[in-house]
Amino acid sequence: MYLTEISFLWVSSNRNGVQQRRNSWQDGVYGTNCPIPPGQNYTYVLQVKDQIGSYYYFPSLAFHKAAGGYGGIRIDSRPLIPVPYPPPTGDFIILAGDWYKMNHTDLRAILDNGQNLPFPDGIVMNGHGSNGLTFSVEQGKTYRFRISNVGVATSINFRIQGHKLILVETEGDHTLQNTYTSLDVHLGQSYTILVTMDQPPQAYSAVVSTRFTSQVLTTTAILHYSDSTAIVLGAIPGGPTTQIDWSLNQARSVRQNLTASGPRPNPQGSYHYGMINTTRTIRLANSAPMISGKQRYAVNGVSFIPADTPLKLADYYKISGVFTLGSIPDSPSGGANLLTSVMAADYRAYVEVVFENSEDTVQSWHINGHVFFVVGMDGGQWSPGSRSTYNLRDAISRCSVQVYPNSWTAVYMPLDNVGMWNVRSENWARQYLGQQFYLRVYSPADSWRDEYPIPSNALLCGKAVGHKSSIKSQMLP
Repeated sequence: MYLTEISFLWVSSNRNGVQQRRNSWQDGVYGTNCPIPPGQNYTYVLQVKDQIGSYYYFPSLAFHKAAGGYGGIRIDSRPLIPVPYPPPTGDFIILAGDWYKMNHTDLRAILDNGQNLPFPDGIVMNGHGSNGLTFSVEQGKTYRFRISNVGVATSINFRIQGHKLILVETEGDHTLQNTYTSLDVHLGQSYTILVTMDQPPQAYSAVVSTRFTSQVLTTTAILHYSDSTAIVLGAIPGGPTTQIDWSLNQARSVRQNLTASGPRPNPQGSYHYGMINTTRTIRLANSAPMISGKQRYAVNGVSFIPADTPLKLADYYKISGVFTLGSIPDSPSGGANLLTSVMAADYRAYVEVVFENSEDTVQSWHINGHVFFVVGMDGGQWSPGSRSTYNLRDAISRCSVQVYPNSWTAVYMPLDNVGMWNVRSENWARQYLGQQFYLRVYSPADSWRDEYPIPSNALLCGKAVGHKSSIKSQMLP
């Protein structure tokens, strides 16, 4: 897949993990796009030729994500580029996550009133409750499952009764093919596994349950062997619950397959990320301050508030008063400010980003427009000495990463994509109440080599209204 068009009727839509190369115009978050008016649609045009793997899309504004509207995205390798495993017999997409009985508008009202969301009411797989979904398989065959955590609040664990899971890909990177009995999938993350149907022909439970919650929510689907009864026999397999060390050790075991080809025919290990000197260290600490008596969330002491104009449009048209570069510091600071926070960054810089979590809940972070190498994670406080523990050889490359309670996670990231990019918590209440900011990756060259021009169908809103007559652009070539 090289060029695709996707039309949406939601207020705005983000493709979680699709990099939008040179094209943050199509990123589908409010920092880059105006909301799609009710009853209208908008066509995103994007290139995905330099990516492979499993992703998903979702509505990005007004807490619509809690109402569903998400779907899977599968980007296949080009036919001439080998995949490091035999072609599976079938391909299943699993979109799993927590679910609320309450309408998304009621959930949003709770947050707007400065309160925390209640505990989720359940877990769904592809919109179904327990045993509402069936996967039909044949004995002896191998199937590919693409699993994404599309929830808004909790990490999940996935497992299949009596079967082994072979991990093969995560968010565009072929992995070492480790075998697991169950797999943790944190908010916003996607994994691809292979499962061989090597058990007696009957029905089995595919299970998703919450992680790190005092009350464990569970849902099931049916894995049904052909020519067998549809009744699941035996108990639903239990999974890990609150064990942090178990999850940390599993996360460290997820490594890059250095010999497999990625979206291009060169081996994934040909990019020696660990031998490149970083030019900047950015430390990002999450916090949960009360501001004016209401619950907010912040990054480095800054709680993000949306502007009246998408930041990308304000930057393009040089509209003042919308945001200020440098309104969020590179390291944690005290206090809590409400700002439209934007961090300046240089195109082709190579940065170290350290996520620091001093709270007692698991955090999950996503960076739009880029992939990064997860070089380290551990408990306690990060320090420069922590670099001695980094994996500088085969760290996994991805776009979403977890940070365990009272822990840190470090990534190396090439800033190879010009644009205005969202850095956010994947816990949607935290994102909605300020735990996000924008990273402006800037190139002084006014060239299509670095960034595509504004789309000819760009929506204008806020202070950008009236500027469209100056647009000299076209859709992607």
